[in-house]
Amino acid sequence: MEKIRSKDGTIISFTKSGTGAPLLLVHGTTANHKRWAPILPGLQKHFTVYAMDRRGRGESGDSSDYHFMRETEDVAAVVDNIGKPVSILGHSFGAICSLEGALLTENVNRLILYEPPLPIGLPLYFEGAPDKMQKLIDEGKLETALEFFLKMIVGMPEREFKVYRELPLYKERIKLAPTIPRELTIDRYYIFNRDKYADLEIPVLLLLGSHSPSFIRDATEELESALPNCRVVELQGEQHIAMDTNPEQFLNEVVNFLLK
Repeated sequence: MEKIRSKDGTIISFTKSGTGAPLLLVHGTTANHKRWAPILPGLQKHFTVYAMDRRGRGESGDSSDYHFMRETEDVAAVVDNIGKPVSILGHSFGAICSLEGALLTENVNRLILYEPPLPIGLPLYFEGAPDKMQKLIDEGKLETALEFFLKMIVGMPEREFKVYRELPLYKERIKLAPTIPRELTIDRYYIFNRDKYADLEIPVLLLLGSHSPSFIRDATEELESALPNCRVVELQGEQHIAMDTNPEQFLNEVVNFLLK
């Protein structure tokens, strides 16, 4: 893996593969760069793909004083290290990092955001959920904590969960469960300010599962109204992990948007 230093000195790692225009992949919660494995071969046919490990995951470093804005700086640092205009595909929490990171660099030319759980004043979880998760983590019940997060907070249906649990990355996701609470409580330290995006003229594609929960749909609609050059595409029959449950549909939308 290649490594760079982010603005605060933290080491950020990423892989590089494929040929073509640069595309940066930014994964979501309890994941690392390997989460893109189902669609990576399809992307490599068209793009030079950079798949980063967000801080605290994979081979990237971390800092004791975590703050969300450091994550946005990480994305911008990888983009600027590439040294040419880059497209970004961000998933879930990684999509929020990608959105904010795009404001920190002039080297982003297209942006794909798949269901960013933006805090827009609506509850992202039921009362006490982060504390319950933290208690399970403190007790060493990491797999139980992960399952609690996926089913009770994300709202992952049993069909998706069965697929998710069989993925090669699942065991690594269990180990990463301690990083969930700091992302789950984003509404405590990050405020979505729609005015910041008034001048973000780059094309943006918002991907939304047709069966995703209402809070994700509301966040997507709010973001759509804030971005001057974007459109929403619904992934029919899908929710939050279409790259796993329907990679062909997911790839088709991504590639068509980036190559048109």
